[in-house]
Amino acid sequence: MPIVNATNGSNVIDIVNQRTQLAGKNRLELLLFRLYGKQRFGINVFKIREVIQCPPLNHLPDSHPSIAGVITLRGITIPVIDLNKAISFQNPPSNHPQFVIIAEYNRSVHGFLVNAVERIINIKWEAVMAPPKGIGKTTYLTAVTEIEQELVEIIDVEKVLVDVIGDRSEVSSDLLENHAAITSAVRHVLVVDDSSVARRQIKRTLDSINVDSSFACDGIEALEFLHSLIEDGGDIRNKLAMVIADIEMPRMDGYTLTKNVKEHPALKELYVLLHTSLSGGFNQALVEKVGANAFIPKFESDELARAIINRFDQLP
Repeated sequence: MPIVNATNGSNVIDIVNQRTQLAGKNRLELLLFRLYGKQRFGINVFKIREVIQCPPLNHLPDSHPSIAGVITLRGITIPVIDLNKAISFQNPPSNHPQFVIIAEYNRSVHGFLVNAVERIINIKWEAVMAPPKGIGKTTYLTAVTEIEQELVEIIDVEKVLVDVIGDRSEVSSDLLENHAAITSAVRHVLVVDDSSVARRQIKRTLDSINVDSSFACDGIEALEFLHSLIEDGGDIRNKLAMVIADIEMPRMDGYTLTKNVKEHPALKELYVLLHTSLSGGFNQALVEKVGANAFIPKFESDELARAIINRFDQLP
């Protein structure tokens, strides 16, 4: 696989476009990079627009310490977050080579300053595991995998963005005041997301509209929960109003989870909303392919609340 560096890094988005067919097959591609040190990190290729050698940065007064500055790229002003400061809290030597990974998360474009960009790898989600237990709530890891007998840490970018940019996940007072009370007898939702930040954001939205929730950290855990409901007997729709699932998750992604749900005789009528920070026009086609009922990108609390309310409006 090609090394991604200053000379060919801008072609990363072309690679992404060529490989979107991987989604839905429980596989992902990671761009490997390093910060100042030997540890390898990974970021999902589907989120990357391009990789560039770090240009001169325009510094912002009174900005968060992890904001290295801003750049203007093709007419767009992009904040650049120094991942060394954001997750490892150290400064590399000033003469150390630096690159910017331009990525789209949660409807916004951000730059992530790193020290070395290596190559793209293709792996199965089954090879991606949750971080070891006991590492604490302050960790920036969302998953880990092993490449060439070396640990690769996959960063919880949503947590980085919340810590650096801020959390704007409150449902607006206008929506809360104007939406009709939910009257459905079934008020329970299963949320499936590997990011602790995303789970908290979604729970806050559900709580604000008085909807009960259960949580799973990946597709396998979600299926285990759903199978336990089946074993208890009765129609699953009398126990669960909908599933809200991320797409990127260790062990089993949201596309594969949805496919499993829709192919199961006792689960196929469940309403599945895919809710992800992944962007791109291919999402809608894949949503239809795996049988999901709806898709919305993260994270806009009012839009999520409306989607949930609309689903409850369809219930008896």
